[in-house]
Amino acid sequence: MKRNIILAIILIAMTVAVFVATTQLNTASSSNPELNGAIASSTRPEALQKLLKKTDKKYHNELAYLLINMPEADRDTMSFDLLVENVRLAHQVREQYPWTQSLPQEVYLTDVLPYYVVDEVRDAWREELYELFAPAVDTCSTLEQAIRAVNSNIPVLTGVHYNTLREKTNQSPRESMRQGMASCTGLSILLVDAYRAVGIPARFVGTASWHDNRGNHSWTEVWLDGQWRVTEYYFPSQLDHLWFMADASKAKPDDRRYAIYATRFGQANDWFPMVWCGEDSTAIEDLPKTIGAENVTHHYIDLAQSQQRQRLESGTHTELRIAGYAKKGATTHSSDRVAMGVDVFFGTEQMGGGLTAGPHRDMNDMFSLLLPKNNSYELRYYDIKGKLHTQLVTLGEEPMTVSIYQD
Repeated sequence: MKRNIILAIILIAMTVAVFVATTQLNTASSSNPELNGAIASSTRPEALQKLLKKTDKKYHNELAYLLINMPEADRDTMSFDLLVENVRLAHQVREQYPWTQSLPQEVYLTDVLPYYVVDEVRDAWREELYELFAPAVDTCSTLEQAIRAVNSNIPVLTGVHYNTLREKTNQSPRESMRQGMASCTGLSILLVDAYRAVGIPARFVGTASWHDNRGNHSWTEVWLDGQWRVTEYYFPSQLDHLWFMADASKAKPDDRRYAIYATRFGQANDWFPMVWCGEDSTAIEDLPKTIGAENVTHHYIDLAQSQQRQRLESGTHTELRIAGYAKKGATTHSSDRVAMGVDVFFGTEQMGGGLTAGPHRDMNDMFSLLLPKNNSYELRYYDIKGKLHTQLVTLGEEPMTVSIYQD
């Protein structure tokens, strides 16, 4: 009899424990219908409920935000431990750095907290990049100082440099650091994550193609003083003054192939055209639509045109025109001209780049750049055999025309 009473007590205790545990699981998300929906739509609802239950409550809001807004494929497949680690470390830098503490909540959630940039492999980059860059920003007192500290140190601290021999376009930070190389997309992913690792809001920006069909390009924006400012892996002399601004001024906001997009985590009214996901023949509308984005083309057109006006009015810049020809001595007719890719550098900083005019363009129509007067610039281009050529040009007070040759 006594034994039966004891068993009954144990059974009641177990029933109560199960009831309490079930209630905790159910209430972990019951106050948030969006989170309930995200959990219900997952192929791992029980695992998600357990994740919420075992995670410190101070991380719940941030974790819920990620779970609601993350791609469904990630919700179904990625490591939840990685997700919690991302939240914990992002939370840590928000408590540590004054620039992150002062961010509006929406900016923190959309541009510091996210664990990915585009469709790269989801790896544990946050702790590694924090350890690399925290010493560089710990002495900074402002967000702008921290931005410059990250950007000016990133090639040295990561050991990653631009190289198209990289394994793939959309490399994760670890993939790029393992190889020591990345192209513009991988470099931009790495820079965005390096910023976010120390609490600096950053986002990925790019175009599927420049106006002259030279191909896609990717870069980075940072949030400073309530505005998105333009930068890149190899730090420009000042924010918003990038080598491709002349190209950006010719972007087409109503044509997805030639428009400029900034990624957006969570709810977005557009999508980012990840051209690396398709073949050359893939139609732009057939690309994956999994990464939210904002069309920012008008901003870049306005910014570039404003800079152009300021340079012309200041009298500090003059025009360098570059013509491309098939061979020396044959520069008279339009049929002599060829479209050649050329980049212009001032020391290590790229000032611009583009294609020279081909045979079907007017003879007075040339690739041109407005550059600071009285400086020497290096032109870099490839001949028909793929050999790199460099040509030093000294630009004085007056506009100058330079010829380059394919043969």
